[in-house]
Amino acid sequence: MKLRKLGKNGPEISALGIGAMSFANFYGPTTEENSYAILHAALEAGVTHIDTSNVYGMGRSETTIGTFLRDNPGTRERFHIATKAAITKDAQGNRCFDNSLAHLESELDGSLKRLGLDHVDLFYVHRRQADIPIEEVAGHMALLQQKGKIKGIGFSEIAPYSLRRAATECHVDAVQNEYSLATRLPEMGLLRTCAELGTALVAFSSVGRSLLTDTPIPLETIPNLEFLRVNPRFIEPNYSANIAATDGLRTYAAELGHSTAALAIAWVLAQGEHVVTIPGTRSVGHFAQLVEGAQLELTPAQLARIEEILPVGWAWGDRYNEAQNIGPERYC
Repeated sequence: MKLRKLGKNGPEISALGIGAMSFANFYGPTTEENSYAILHAALEAGVTHIDTSNVYGMGRSETTIGTFLRDNPGTRERFHIATKAAITKDAQGNRCFDNSLAHLESELDGSLKRLGLDHVDLFYVHRRQADIPIEEVAGHMALLQQKGKIKGIGFSEIAPYSLRRAATECHVDAVQNEYSLATRLPEMGLLRTCAELGTALVAFSSVGRSLLTDTPIPLETIPNLEFLRVNPRFIEPNYSANIAATDGLRTYAAELGHSTAALAIAWVLAQGEHVVTIPGTRSVGHFAQLVEGAQLELTPAQLARIEEILPVGWAWGDRYNEAQNIGPERYC
């Protein structure tokens, strides 16, 4: 498995990681046994990075990972584990964000208990609280690092200017953002800023929430999925238009003898040595395709052909609806 440093200070992790949101029924029902099978496959393939969050299944994803580590002695040392906090609810039950030190530490302590760990290797602020300066939040993270509860510091879905501000307080090891052939937003400054500051760009949803695979989620399944049924790219007529647009990538992948998911993963990893990716899956077979992509080295001609098939801006519909877009920083 290809290894890459998590920012300028390391450590080395696998270029392909596991996005463990899929361990919590986000894209359809799953079982602990199924998630364990993926973790075993990861060990066999040399995939070392696991990304989860306190809100994935309200702790279910972390609990699944923690149980696996407990029941498989020696596996903790083989995994680099990241989690997140900051998404919560107000007194009225509305979604909001809390970047206070008290909240971040309390939620981190809960995550550590579910994971069965005394520290995590990377801890993200999942969403920014707009009325707290990010320099102050970075200071909170540095304190958690000094306490030994976290090793690396990360932020999710922040703008390049926010990364620069945070970096004046402490080194930011990673910024997580959606990045794929379907979502090119990081190319509008974040990709370059991460490279300049020695920060890893951790790309999630790199197979476009299934659009960039051989078997996109069927239209009839989408009404059963809370996130996708209101997501602009999966609502008609956008859904059918996006399937038609990505058919060309499926054809090209077949011509090359690869899965479409493998091609999509290889493209993302070709965008910079500081880029790693964390696609999620509930299928061991699909996981093998993701591993295949991490091992591919696309030629300049192949990269150019992929860009011809899916040029910037091809996707129909925004990546989020208005409610889903509350929290991620908009900068272009």
